[in-house]
Amino acid sequence: MRKLMTALCALTLFVPVAQAQTLKDFLAQVMVKWTAPFEPFHLIDNIYYVGTDGIAVYVIKTSQGLILMDTAMSQSTGMIKDNIAKLGFKVADIKYILNTHAHLDHTGGFAEIKKETGARLVAGERDKPLLEGGYYPGDEKNQDLTFTPVKVDRAVKEGDKVTLGDATLTAHATPGHSPGCTSWEMTVKDGGQDREVLFFCSGTVALNRLVGQPTYPGIVDDYRATFAKAKAMKIDVLLGPHPEVYGMQEKRGRQIKNETPNPFVKPGELATYATGLSEEFDKQLAKQTTALQGAK
Repeated sequence: MRKLMTALCALTLFVPVAQAQTLKDFLAQVMVKWTAPFEPFHLIDNIYYVGTDGIAVYVIKTSQGLILMDTAMSQSTGMIKDNIAKLGFKVADIKYILNTHAHLDHTGGFAEIKKETGARLVAGERDKPLLEGGYYPGDEKNQDLTFTPVKVDRAVKEGDKVTLGDATLTAHATPGHSPGCTSWEMTVKDGGQDREVLFFCSGTVALNRLVGQPTYPGIVDDYRATFAKAKAMKIDVLLGPHPEVYGMQEKRGRQIKNETPNPFVKPGELATYATGLSEEFDKQLAKQTTALQGAK
C-alpha cells in the first residue's frame, strides 16, 4: 500500500488534465483490490472485521446494538451488509456510524446505510463539510473523487466520547490526511487483560498537496503534530483504514492457526508505523517542494 500511496502522491504534481485522466486509470487499477471480497471474522473481544480485501470496515458489538466504523466504496455496500449478516448480526441494529476520514473509499456506503438504519453519523468536526458536500478538500470539482453527500449528526473534536451500551470510544484529532481525520480509541478485553485499541485514521500523503496551493491551510503542521501524537500513544492493537496498515491478512492467517497470544496484539506497532509515515512524509514534502521550484 505504501507504494500505491506514493504513486498517488506523484499524481498531484501533474497538470490538471493529465492528473484527472491518470487518477481515473489509477483508481480503476486499485479498485480491483479495494472491492475484492474478504471473509468477515472476529478480530478481538467485541470488534469484528467486515471490510473488503483492500479497505477495512469494522463492527463493534455492544449491549445496546452495533457501531459501524467506516464503510468502503459505494459498490461494496451490499458486500459489507452481507458480511455483517454472515457474522450473525443485523444491519438494522447499527446505532452509530463512526468515520475516520472523509475520502470516497471510506464513505461510499454512509448514505445508504444511514438511510436504511437511522443510525447517527459521527465524524471529526473539520471533516463535516466534506461529508455533507461529498467532495475531496482542495479538489472539490473532481468528479472522480466525489461521493454521495451525507448528513453528519455529531461533529467531534479531541477527547470527545461516543458511548453505546457497554462500549465507549474516544476521539483523537489526527489531521493531515484529511482536515478532520479522527482516530478512535477503545479498551477491550483479551485473555483477562485490558488492551488499548486504536482505529488509526491515516497518515499518508495520498492526493494531498503540501506546498504551493496546499490541500488546506496548515496541512504540513497538522501532519507533523499527528505523527508526534501517534508516536507517544500507548496502544496494544493497531487497526487502520486499509488492511496493509497493520498487516491484517498475515495476522488473520496466524489467528486462523490459533496462535497465541492474539496476533493482533502488538504493543509498539503504532509508534513504529508512525515513524515510517513521518519519514515518507518528509520525502514527499521534499519532492513536492522541488517540483514546485522547478515549475517556476
